[in-house]
Amino acid sequence: MRLGRVASPDGVAFVSIEGDGDDRTAREIAEHPFGTPTFTGRTWPLADVRLLAPILASKVICIGKNYAAHAAEMGGEAPQDPVIFLKPNTSIVGPGAPIVRPPSSSEVHYEGELAVVIGRPCKDVPAARALDVVLGYTAVNDVTARDHQRHDGQWTRAKGHDTFCPLGPWIETSLDPSDLAITTTVDGETKQSSRTSLLLHDIPAIVEWVSAVMTLLPGDVILTGTPEGVGPIVAGQTVAVEIEGIGALSNPVVDK
Repeated sequence: MRLGRVASPDGVAFVSIEGDGDDRTAREIAEHPFGTPTFTGRTWPLADVRLLAPILASKVICIGKNYAAHAAEMGGEAPQDPVIFLKPNTSIVGPGAPIVRPPSSSEVHYEGELAVVIGRPCKDVPAARALDVVLGYTAVNDVTARDHQRHDGQWTRAKGHDTFCPLGPWIETSLDPSDLAITTTVDGETKQSSRTSLLLHDIPAIVEWVSAVMTLLPGDVILTGTPEGVGPIVAGQTVAVEIEGIGALSNPVVDK
């Protein structure tokens, strides 16, 4: 199933997105997308609604330096264990929403990634059962104020600005995430091109590691790390993260 969240003429709703291309429709889910969704009977052509971030997360957990080539371009060795940090849920925006560069930063970077969406409450999940707690997968841009990151020596401010977590366009629930192409473009020019098979810590290992630390709730989002090729974005550009089997998440860049 392809799960999304839309602003329709009747309000905001979770939906199942059905069909392909110009014939896609949004079928309204009665309450929430977890478990076995029930439907209200209302549908809209996808062209008549606005896609929002597909989920409302209580927290966004991120994995740092999870591709060897990205660790190298950042000037260090890849860590032996997963390195986790948090982005506030207020950093989440949906497809088409602008990434707003704060005036305090002159070096805002894109970081295209695969995101994992948790489907039920869980704690201390072994890797062998990790996929049982996953609702599905979506694309994400872990936008980073690189100059803030260098100055602070830790990542909260650099990663936490409003609009610094574009998410979408929807959640794919039937997908093998182990070897997917992931591409980031800026104004159509390819900047990142890799595969999720190159993750140093795969998704089951990540879920086990994170859930040993904190309880995961339905809708929580785990960012799995970015491949090499990160770089700056400026006002007027458009950055897109495309993941095989999911689709493209595109956002314009503006200055505050």
